[in-house]
Amino acid sequence: MSSVLPAVYSALGAEPHHSDKRSLAAHRDLIQIFVVNGTKRFVDRLAVLKTPGRTGARPDSHSDSGQSTSGHPDPKLAKPARPHHCSHCGKSFINLRSLKVHERVHTGEKPFHCSQCGKSFTQLGNLKMHERIHTGEKPFHCSLCGKSFTQLVAVKTHERTHTGEKHFHCTLCGKSFTRIGSLKTHERIHTGEKPFHCSLCGKSFTQLGALKTHERTHTGEKNFHCSLCRKSFTQLGALKKHERTHTREKHFHCSLCEKTFTQLGSMKTHERTHTGEKLYHCSQCQNTFSTLRDLKSHERTHLVERQRPFQCSQCGKRFIQSSHLKDHTTTHTGEKTFQCSQCEKGFTRLSTLKTHKSTHRRSAFPMLPV
Repeated sequence: MSSVLPAVYSALGAEPHHSDKRSLAAHRDLIQIFVVNGTKRFVDRLAVLKTPGRTGARPDSHSDSGQSTSGHPDPKLAKPARPHHCSHCGKSFINLRSLKVHERVHTGEKPFHCSQCGKSFTQLGNLKMHERIHTGEKPFHCSLCGKSFTQLVAVKTHERTHTGEKHFHCTLCGKSFTRIGSLKTHERIHTGEKPFHCSLCGKSFTQLGALKTHERTHTGEKNFHCSLCRKSFTQLGALKKHERTHTREKHFHCSLCEKTFTQLGSMKTHERTHTGEKLYHCSQCQNTFSTLRDLKSHERTHLVERQRPFQCSQCGKRFIQSSHLKDHTTTHTGEKTFQCSQCEKGFTRLSTLKTHKSTHRRSAFPMLPV
């Protein structure tokens, strides 16, 4: 290095002066970096140091273009290289460890196992978060109400319930959400998309959580246990709901009438009675409903229409066969098309006539069975 310095200083016309040894050492480090990367760039950098009026500037300051004064790309502003590529999807990573973790998405490898329930995870961090379900540990606390959470992202989302922040908006109905995931899930109400499929029965769901819960109906797995009565549940939400039957807690308050509820979903459904909001749309007739239950009930009328296509114009009653409808219509018109051949009495239905005829048979032959 010492043999390089005189030649460089000679090219500049004079050796720079340094007020102390530390400054000289810093200057030597700068020289070393740029001699390795090319003499021209190095000489230009030193020239900047000698420029009048620039003595207070940082030696490595650049223009806004991200390049040095010589026009070369600045190594400090360049994006870090991503030399490690996934052989499955081509995604690139800075280090090999990140690639290895990512590849588990494709291979399905889950090397981290919960000692309590045996559930497996692709990353250690996910296992740690899961274990808090068993331990009850909630290290993240809301600064406004003190409520505790197992995950940092959960407390951040919760805090928006205090601030009222809702950054994510549905383009179809204008409804706003605190999380983008909630928006994506909501949009499936409009599109009818159900991307999650049960591998055992083929049933489809709009949310992954709903699929996971459903799959437990096949396996019988119940990981969530009530500490008061030891009853078990397939999902944490069901356990929380059950625990309120012991405590009678009603945490959820309607902002419009102050009515309280044990469940958030119940409160949301109730609030729609105030707003008139109808999120659920019938795919067959475009009717809208405020609750999913009402939509399901309505959809059964379409099923009945398909199964019983013959409808009475007088009362709306439906029938499987047209002959049944004709029989029924006579109850409105009073027409008695079925007449007894023995007494000429008239009836609106054939079945009633047959019952009537048996009375003649009994009177004629009292000892015979009807």
